[in-house]
Amino acid sequence: MKSLARKFLSDAERTRVEACVREVENTTSGEIVPMVVSASYHYPMAPMLGALILSLLIAGAVTAGIGVQRAWEGFGLLDLWMFPAAFAVSFLLLHEVIKRVPGLKRLFVTAREIDEEVQEAALTSFYRQRLNHTRDKTGILIYVSVFERRAVVLADEGIDSKVDPQTWQQVVDIVTGGIRRRNQSEALCDAVRRCGQLVAEGFPRKPDDTNELRNLIVEE
Repeated sequence: MKSLARKFLSDAERTRVEACVREVENTTSGEIVPMVVSASYHYPMAPMLGALILSLLIAGAVTAGIGVQRAWEGFGLLDLWMFPAAFAVSFLLLHEVIKRVPGLKRLFVTAREIDEEVQEAALTSFYRQRLNHTRDKTGILIYVSVFERRAVVLADEGIDSKVDPQTWQQVVDIVTGGIRRRNQSEALCDAVRRCGQLVAEGFPRKPDDTNELRNLIVEE
């Protein structure tokens, strides 16, 4: 089964994004790196919480249903085990299902937790991918986390000090808006072009500029 990151961009779309980055970087000394990851965190509590809530509901419904059906037969010893048995079976099955189905798993993760994990993962990736080590401090990371449906833009101090922080939110909105329209590659290209516009005036391309970073990173 393909990972979320691999499904997010086809091979042709990856090639298109890489070409877009090369084109934009020919006009500026900025180093722009789109990065796509399947998820920023594995959220181990989400399947447990989801399975717990749903299993309690299922076990309660099963027990109540059987109780109504046997109302005229009287209470039996087997009835004592009905709830825990239904709960145990439901919990084990649902835990595995929720763990493997991103849409279900996401229902049991809070928006606050998602925001915190994506921000932390984006910052970690910025340093791990050495965007803070470009010659002119012009690295820009466009980070997309597919499971969480979030995007983050981080810029090194050379560029960040000259751009209004609110402007980076415009780039984020370009990415997330395109994703909602299921046009991921065009969204990333538009975001890359916007970043190029933001830095081109202050950081024009130098005669000896080289491509210091990868044009696209996809981590599965």
